[in-house]
Amino acid sequence: MTASSPRTTAPPERLSRFHLRITALTFGANFSDGYALGSIGIALTLIPQAFPVSDVWSGLIASSVLIGIFVGSITCGWLGDKFGRRLVYMLDFVLIVVASAAQFFVHDPGTLFVLRLLIGFGVGADYALGPTLVAEFVPARFRGGLLATLTVAWTVGYTAAYFIGTWVSTLGTGDGWRWLLASGAIPAAAVLVLRLGTPESPRWLITKGRLTEARAIVAKFLPEGLDVDAVAAAHARRTPGRYRDLFRGKNLRSTVFGSVFYNAQVIPYFAVYSFLPVILLSLGMDADGFAAGALLNVFLLLGGLVGLWLVAKTGRRPLIIWTFGIMAVALAVVSFGEHAPLWLVLPAFLVFTFVMSASSNLDQVYPPELFPTNVRAAGVGLVNGVSRIGSAIGTFLLPLTLGAWGITPTLLVLAGILAIGMVVSILMAPETSHLSMDDDDL
Repeated sequence: MTASSPRTTAPPERLSRFHLRITALTFGANFSDGYALGSIGIALTLIPQAFPVSDVWSGLIASSVLIGIFVGSITCGWLGDKFGRRLVYMLDFVLIVVASAAQFFVHDPGTLFVLRLLIGFGVGADYALGPTLVAEFVPARFRGGLLATLTVAWTVGYTAAYFIGTWVSTLGTGDGWRWLLASGAIPAAAVLVLRLGTPESPRWLITKGRLTEARAIVAKFLPEGLDVDAVAAAHARRTPGRYRDLFRGKNLRSTVFGSVFYNAQVIPYFAVYSFLPVILLSLGMDADGFAAGALLNVFLLLGGLVGLWLVAKTGRRPLIIWTFGIMAVALAVVSFGEHAPLWLVLPAFLVFTFVMSASSNLDQVYPPELFPTNVRAAGVGLVNGVSRIGSAIGTFLLPLTLGAWGITPTLLVLAGILAIGMVVSILMAPETSHLSMDDDDL
């Protein structure tokens, strides 16, 4: 924000029970995404007991949720700006519940692929609308910390799937994978029920000229109020949001930066952790048994929790720049694991894991702060969607590059992607931690 740019309204500074509730209800998509991705790896080792699955189908099923997230984020972000946040925020979890439960009854890989596409579509829709709602309701002082908890929910979901899936795999029952995949419907159904009564975003209502409805929601849910008239005056100076506005003016810069930084994070993240046992073996480490996976998940959780504190105490710009730099150096050290001592490589790998998990908290914080209200959901959806295509491509290519190039060049390429993220952040990353969601500079 420039020194001369006035704030349109002073945001409320008290954190209420409603702010915590709207954040907690948004955990659902992140938990469901982490659970879906964490469970499918284990399930794919058990499904061949029920019906044959070729290598092609295994790849398609493993990436299906990511593909669905891409389509759901972009489509439903636009729908959320056009028809309201609340409607899509409710319907996406209806889809997740039904498709998750239906996985119990599949008898062929094609049906499972379609169901997981639908789960991904619902998760992608919520990725676009959930952080948008949180950002538009929560005071700026607490916004970063609460948005960051959404990424921790992903890690919790992924970790829960690992431990539950490991337990299921030891039971020796032919239908264990069915129960594992279908169990994702249980937390999703709970979230859906708890979301009943969620109000529409008053800021979205203001952009549509529905000031009476906005005032009623502010009076009921926002303890210190929101100056509806001041926000309306600010938005009156802007043209109605259109999807193509994401590729013009200041929004174009936000779209480019958001897409690059998000991809630079998730491509190494998904590529490394989707094939962690293979990578550890390639580095000469023991990847067998329960202990290696448990250690990974412990560091993911610890990094995510420390990341909450960092987001709350540190500006967005320095955090994204420094974490990219640390991860690039750490992964470059790991890449020489075949030729370096274990005492050097293993700590570097743990640092990479810890910092990656901490930094990924910004994935839910930064995007909604980059865009104005009239295109916020569409912008968040686009950035999320593009990131999932990048992660799907990286996950698909990693085993191919390992086979063709070996471990050192493969990990150096991923370290290079992180370095690109750092350079782009130095050149383009804005500081948004103290911006109101109605500031003219958004």
